Amino acid sequence: MQENSIQNLLSALPPRTKGKSRYKYMSYRERKRAYFQENSCQDSFICKNCGKLITPDGAGTSHRNHCPHCLASVHLDDKPGDRAANCGGIMEAVSVWVRKNGEWAIVHRCSRCGHLGSNRIAADDNQLKLMSIALKPLAQPAFPIDNLLSEAEPNEENGETEQ
Repeated sequence: MQENSIQNLLSALPPRTKGKSRYKYMSYRERKRAYFQENSCQDSFICKNCGKLITPDGAGTSHRNHCPHCLASVHLDDKPGDRAANCGGIMEAVSVWVRKNGEWAIVHRCSRCGHLGSNRIAADDNQLKLMSIALKPLAQPAFPIDNLLSEAEPNEENGETEQ
């Protein structure tokens, strides 16, 4: 009876492919990719940017994906959790944006390939660093402030006078 059930299981498997075992459907890397798409990573790591030890404690989420001190990340994923990126470059925090529900997210850019990605902020992220990134466009505008002030001055040609 047990022999029949084993044969039924084996017959349900796809036929043996050339040079590969029919019991091995995915490579180790593919299994690892699929695992992180469905499961959180509870591993500690050392930040490649600032060198500090990062633990999953205090993040407020089970998916720690950037350093709470320098806000840098590593380019591992093309899609969240897939571990498909072969780049491995440091993802620098370049901006923040606010999602529909009011939650902040960090925009990261890979220093090696230029890939842009977005990650939710964590509860223990450096708040001063987040604010400095958010205010950077105001502190370093893309145009001279003098141009902005001259455009705001009233124009005598239109009948408006300066005070």
